[in-house]
Amino acid sequence: MNGQTVQLLGSVIAIAAMVALAAWARIPRPCPPLDEEAVRQRLAVEYPDHPVEAVWLAADGAGAISRSGERALVLARLGDSWVARDLPWAAALTSRIRGGRVRLKFSDPAAPRLSLAVSGVNPWPPTDPESDPYG
Repeated sequence: MNGQTVQLLGSVIAIAAMVALAAWARIPRPCPPLDEEAVRQRLAVEYPDHPVEAVWLAADGAGAISRSGERALVLARLGDSWVARDLPWAAALTSRIRGGRVRLKFSDPAAPRLSLAVSGVNPWPPTDPESDPYG
């Protein structure tokens, strides 16, 4: 083997190792589905001055919308972690539903596009003001 062949073989091995590392790094760690207690705990850390009045959980447990006065506090899975955003409660109530998912739009251009799964058991938006904790 000459020097060029050894160098080529070394480069191929190095590139294969980098590709394997990149593939391994993209495997997300498991993220358990949210429950009401977990939502309240996470939002208490993110928004300590905003008491949570009510929590709506997404059908798949991958997010939640909580009411705090006139603000909607949104918690959603992004990758292998959680992201918290807020928007006016009225804007959350008027969010569109497409393909069984609530599509939330934020005024912040850097905010991620969030959508939460809706089910017949826990529909969005809340519709019955008498029995609905969302008001």
